[in-house]
Amino acid sequence: MRIVRMFLLCLVMVGSVLAQPTQVTRAGSEPVLPPIPAWAGASSSLTVTKGHHWITPAEGTDFRTTPSYDDTVTWLRRLTAAAPELRLISLGKSAEGRDLWMVIASKERIFTPQALRRKPILLAQAGIHAGEIDGKDAGMMLLRDMTFGKRRALLDRANFLFVPMFNPDGHERASPFNRINQRGPENMGWRTTSQNLNLNRDYMKLDAPEMRAMIRALHEWQPDLYLDLHVTDGLDYQHDITWGHDPETGYSPAIARWLTRRFTPSTTEALRKMGHIPGPFIFPINEIDYEDGIEQGHSKPRFSSGYGDARHIATVLVENHSLKPYRQRVLGTYVVLANALTLVGSSGVELREAAKSDRARRPDSVTLAWDYSDEIRTIPIAAIESRKVLSPITGSTVVRWTGKPVTTEVRVRQRNKPLFTARRPRAYWIPPAWNDVIERLSIHGIQMERLPAPRTVSVEMYRLQDPKFETDAFEGHVRVSAKPVSERRNELYPAGSVRIPTDQPLGDLAMLLLEPSSPDSFFEWGFFLQVLQRTEYVERYIMEPTAARMLEDDPQLAEEFQKKLATDAAFRGDPDARLQWFYDRTPFTDTRWRLYPVGREVGTE
Repeated sequence: MRIVRMFLLCLVMVGSVLAQPTQVTRAGSEPVLPPIPAWAGASSSLTVTKGHHWITPAEGTDFRTTPSYDDTVTWLRRLTAAAPELRLISLGKSAEGRDLWMVIASKERIFTPQALRRKPILLAQAGIHAGEIDGKDAGMMLLRDMTFGKRRALLDRANFLFVPMFNPDGHERASPFNRINQRGPENMGWRTTSQNLNLNRDYMKLDAPEMRAMIRALHEWQPDLYLDLHVTDGLDYQHDITWGHDPETGYSPAIARWLTRRFTPSTTEALRKMGHIPGPFIFPINEIDYEDGIEQGHSKPRFSSGYGDARHIATVLVENHSLKPYRQRVLGTYVVLANALTLVGSSGVELREAAKSDRARRPDSVTLAWDYSDEIRTIPIAAIESRKVLSPITGSTVVRWTGKPVTTEVRVRQRNKPLFTARRPRAYWIPPAWNDVIERLSIHGIQMERLPAPRTVSVEMYRLQDPKFETDAFEGHVRVSAKPVSERRNELYPAGSVRIPTDQPLGDLAMLLLEPSSPDSFFEWGFFLQVLQRTEYVERYIMEPTAARMLEDDPQLAEEFQKKLATDAAFRGDPDARLQWFYDRTPFTDTRWRLYPVGREVGTE
């Protein structure tokens, strides 16, 4: 026994050694990044001098580092204690128990959602990917300046909600080795949460406690403009601050027009005046260079901009360029935030009218997924020159960025053609057995009615044919797709079932969550996998003589069976599939197998 224990201990020690990261040289720990373009923007004047009483921790190190979670909260507590215009509140807890802090900035010193709505509201969140933390340090500077600096007028006509660390657990997984393609800060946080969930894939399914807290905040505080502050990876180009939003062909056309005609020109002008190089969010199709062009258009609602479009909140995805120095990126973000507050203050009435218009829309058909349109156009990009060389490392060509500024015409493919659509039902019906789905719908703020007593309802339901599972787990789920085939049924809904009318401001969002063909539906995220499994079976010795009797009694069935044998080789060679075919034509089979349990109320009852 002692020898066995020693052997097992050796195995554990070997496994431990193998699990350790490979020893790297200095060359392996210093990424080779493209040349840094020279920059000396006027936004450098936004910083305060060393020794200033309200200098932020990032400014104190000349933007070499960013403060830890505790140091950030300590600084914010000190500022909000001294500034009566500010209040620090917790939206909830992270998976590891850290508070998800939000600062409320109000000149009138009102800190309740209803009272704050007297003026337009900007909500900005930083660090949804905690390594991309530019927004936190920019927001801290702005809070300082709107209370103890020269930007107090920003709160005259608008209110500000600021979440500095949306992903606090990832923020604390800090390391100089977290983002190989990003210039600073030295101590970058981690992309995902402590549950290894990417919050910017969680807007619809709501797995993470951090996201549940944010969605509740969006519902409770109802911001007029929502900024999601990121740092983008990918190609090299001159632009240091880029952004994007969903287009007018989506769920919020009036909001999209306001963003196109008001936000983009205003933000572009403000950044240029301060020495930055603004531009559109650049999402390359081949992720290597510009040869295949870039894509624009609709994002899935699992992302902030797509979710905002479906929820009818003006939402902008801000993407700073990771290859630009941290100082430059933070200062550019400050300009974006300050200008957004000014714009919301001056154009907030127009934006609210746009949102009101979009929330009142009830289109007969709703697009569930988008594809590329046939239209291809070109736009100029302030790019960086590149060349391709043959690499002995990869055995193929790789891109080298030279650092030389060039203007390049780039093809743009628009993802704005409807791929899947669904007719708008009057309502959806969900049995209480699927309470997890009902709870998540409620967190979204979707209105619903709960049945006090059982009720039989005439509904349209989907039979899910040919389900296909993805081979790898993604964001904590095994995703699945299927072909939904409609059938009419009189369905008995137990007490506790919910009816979700689509004649409500979030009716489109309800459809995107409950239509199984929607890429971000609860079905495709795997919340209804149970309905895809068989739970009853039949023995061969029973089904074989039963099938023989069925063939004798039903010539039409016999003809159908022979046709199936003749045309389906897999079926012909599978004895169990043959017997299952007959079993499915008996009253003993499970009639609810692959029946999607969410009913669609269509027409009048």
